[in-house]
Amino acid sequence: MNAVQCAVEIQNTLKAENAEVPPDRRMQFRIGVNSGDVMVEGEQIYGDGVNVAARLESLADPGGICISGFVHDQVKGKLTLYYQDLGAQQVKNIAEPVRVYRVLSEVGAAAPGKRPRVARQYLRRGVFSIAGVAIIVGTIILVQHVSLKPPRTHASIPPPPSPALTLPDKPSIAVLPFTNMSDDREQEYFSDGITDDLITDLSRLPDLFVIARSSTFTYKGKPTKLQDISKELGVKYVLEGGVRKAADQVRITVQLADATTGTELWAERYDRPLRNVFALQDEIVRKIVTTLNLQLTLRQQGYVIPRTTDNFEAYDDLLRGTHYLLTLTTDGNAKARPMFEKAIALDPNYAEGYTDLGWNYLLGEELLLSPDPNGVELAFQMGQQAIARDESNPRPHGLLAGIYAGKWQLDQAASEAQRGIALDPNYAQGYEQLALAMNNMGKPGEALVAAEKAIRLDPLYVAYLSQLGQAYTLLGRYEEAIPVLKRKLAFSDFLWDHVWLVWD
Repeated sequence: MNAVQCAVEIQNTLKAENAEVPPDRRMQFRIGVNSGDVMVEGEQIYGDGVNVAARLESLADPGGICISGFVHDQVKGKLTLYYQDLGAQQVKNIAEPVRVYRVLSEVGAAAPGKRPRVARQYLRRGVFSIAGVAIIVGTIILVQHVSLKPPRTHASIPPPPSPALTLPDKPSIAVLPFTNMSDDREQEYFSDGITDDLITDLSRLPDLFVIARSSTFTYKGKPTKLQDISKELGVKYVLEGGVRKAADQVRITVQLADATTGTELWAERYDRPLRNVFALQDEIVRKIVTTLNLQLTLRQQGYVIPRTTDNFEAYDDLLRGTHYLLTLTTDGNAKARPMFEKAIALDPNYAEGYTDLGWNYLLGEELLLSPDPNGVELAFQMGQQAIARDESNPRPHGLLAGIYAGKWQLDQAASEAQRGIALDPNYAQGYEQLALAMNNMGKPGEALVAAEKAIRLDPLYVAYLSQLGQAYTLLGRYEEAIPVLKRKLAFSDFLWDHVWLVWD
């Protein structure tokens, strides 16, 4: 009830403020109010409670308020307000229709002398506590606009839809994050790791177009239609599944679908001893290749998916370390390092272990997560150790490319990036590293081609926009550079993006 009163006071106060300024300078905002549980991880929030509030806000008129049916049931008859039933609305990313009501009455307008204190009493009463409360998304957006800061897109509130991407001229697939079906949430790292391995194995097939992890993982935990995924990522096929790990057994369920039609093509369930997880992954990949009717089977092409280690404990430690590393936090970086070191100790020939330990050192230094005076040199050594153990792995070449670029050894950076791409034509990060080297070498035309390729392979990962915007700027295509750099800054505040934007 307090949340709805707060929303009304905010809108009435803004209406009073707008009456005192010219029409072309007035600001109007929409507010959505919902009640539900919210999951919080760091600065990000998740859950249907947040999604529904965001959708209600978008349904409201400028200067208006929309509330969910659940909130309406709680406040009807308790406030001197009137409501218009808009019926059940189907909203994006929410499986079931949501009952929506528009708040009609202006009763409860704040007195002029009390405007500066709008919503403070409600904040003090804990209206915005984490669970079981109303979430007013419009108010959050209001604060961001008034403070002249660009809104940040967090958690499960997706950015505005983009035009559908055209399908590539060869079979294309996106592997969505496999669901952790274990009762223990701590096993999340294992289901994520299985997903990562499938993406890695499939991306090495030259006759297959594979979307990168950083784009597919944006769908994690979100109910999304396959046709929407096909349009947003530009793929024909989507692979989904679930993993249940218990004791010494693992069960993996897999479904392959034609995302353009939503038709299921193939589904299978695998129950295997945990020690056979590697053979299981190979079996899944071979089945997918067959189902997609590629012209040659893996064996006919003479291609065998390399087994990176036969030591499951080392593999398990690598997955745990990767899970920590991807948080990009001081704590995550610190927890990841001993996991990678343990994996290498268990299997001294484990190239992936050396590669990820190298990234751990490099990110710790570059992002000031765990600065080490020898961090860059240690990262370089790990990259060399990885290549010495597995020359077919593209990832250590991407690591070395980043290190060479940081040292301004640009020819070596470009060479390492190109080597990674040659080993894996779907290596999005390799194209990003190549774009970085080419921009710094004063070859923006080549940088533009590489950046566009990275974005096409990984369309929802905004980091590549930095190199794209820089290439446009160096080519003098300022009108194209400005929106690209602004979009990048809306997601992450990077100094050099500001520099190039000022140039434009």
